Amino acid sequence: MVLFLPDARHRRRPSGVARVPVERQASSVLAATAVSPSPKSLRTPKVQAEPMVTDPALVKRAVKAAALGNAMEWFDFGVYSYIAVTLGKVFFPSGNATAQLLSTFGAFAAAFLVRPLGGMIFGPLGDRVGRQKVLAVTMIMMAAGTFSIGLIPSYASIGVGAPLLLLAARLVQGFSTGGEYAGASTFIAEYAPDKKRGFLGSWLEFGTLAGYIGGAGLVTLMTALLSTDDLLSWGWRIPFLIAGPMGIIGLYLRMRLEETPAFAAEVEKAETNRPKVPLREMLAGQWQSLLLCVGLVLVFNVTDYMLLSYMPSFLTSELKYDETHGLLVVLGVMALMMIVQPFAGALTDRVGRRPVIAAGCAGFLFLSIPALLLIRQGSLLAVALGMGALGLLLVCFTAAMPAALPALFPTRVRYGSLSIGFNVSVSLFGGTTPLVVTALIGATGNLMMPAYYMMAAAVIGGFAVWRMSESAGRPLPGSPPAVEAEQ
Repeated sequence: MVLFLPDARHRRRPSGVARVPVERQASSVLAATAVSPSPKSLRTPKVQAEPMVTDPALVKRAVKAAALGNAMEWFDFGVYSYIAVTLGKVFFPSGNATAQLLSTFGAFAAAFLVRPLGGMIFGPLGDRVGRQKVLAVTMIMMAAGTFSIGLIPSYASIGVGAPLLLLAARLVQGFSTGGEYAGASTFIAEYAPDKKRGFLGSWLEFGTLAGYIGGAGLVTLMTALLSTDDLLSWGWRIPFLIAGPMGIIGLYLRMRLEETPAFAAEVEKAETNRPKVPLREMLAGQWQSLLLCVGLVLVFNVTDYMLLSYMPSFLTSELKYDETHGLLVVLGVMALMMIVQPFAGALTDRVGRRPVIAAGCAGFLFLSIPALLLIRQGSLLAVALGMGALGLLLVCFTAAMPAALPALFPTRVRYGSLSIGFNVSVSLFGGTTPLVVTALIGATGNLMMPAYYMMAAAVIGGFAVWRMSESAGRPLPGSPPAVEAEQ
């Protein structure tokens, strides 16, 4: 997203963008202005303005800083998910392994209950004081919450205080992440040229996978090298303590960034201080887009948490699969997803976000049962094939959503509305997936519950795709076309 000011002779353009010479960008203007208008629910006027050129170096810096923050968030999720069995023994002593796992995932899900609160605070704040400042704050809080888990004494040392402290740390993490994903995706979308928004946005989820692989890989290495006693005694703390240095690096990168051109334009329109956007404008004024956002995020996150957070524990606790081999299979699936991710993001720029997301929904609807049957077969090859199929289907969402979701809302309320819609959906459906599926299997004894759950999510996501408008190659709502500078 880039900035256009109607009278550039009397107004300063933010760095990172420049006016496009008409003779050099005539074809871009025609292409950008020939697209269909945004959905009616956005209620933003058409912008008739000459396109602006983005600074590739500044865009790359923005993408790196946003992706690193997302990697930090998911490093913690990866560690927590892959070491869940150990955490259950450390913080929730019980003779029942299933009860321990449920308690651990309960603390995991509790963090998602405060995510909407974080979104309702950080989102509107990001629309008022700026995306960059809020993303710096969320980085500090995420790192502090994760680091503190590594310092909590065990249940054997302080009793019930241990799980309570774990819960408190998870709540801090959940509150901060309420403003992280929406802010990071908004940040990249508002910097990216229209024709590369899908490709550049896909690197946000590349950071997610990198964080997961980093966390899961570290847990796998520790599981292989440490004895069970050492892992329970002190080894489990190491992944969480690493969050401290990672947070400092991420904060440094984010503090060096400039504000997005889109936000700078909104501030300049106000001439003085930016007026506060009422919460009712973010909700009632955008209710159709919010519903679409909830539906898209539902299928995205249910399948994401099912594959990357729940499946490692499913392989170990339900199928009695060798823990180390199970972790290695999932790591291989995530590595495959990382390789495909940028290419799938570029594909969304060529064919559109809707066809790619629709393909993912159809795949989960028709292939979840066959994939889970392969996984349940138990052999290494069958598990790898089943997990690999689900991973490639998930890429349809990870590649398209970072560009599709910010395009649902206009600049004035983008951070706030997206934060609210995204976090409500994640809290109700995504983060609770491991807990709900574990409980369903425990109540019914049916090991096919993960497949049924993903199929139901795919139906809801498919309806949302049917109702959404295509945004590939088009300006963000209320903004002029954005093109990349010629090299």
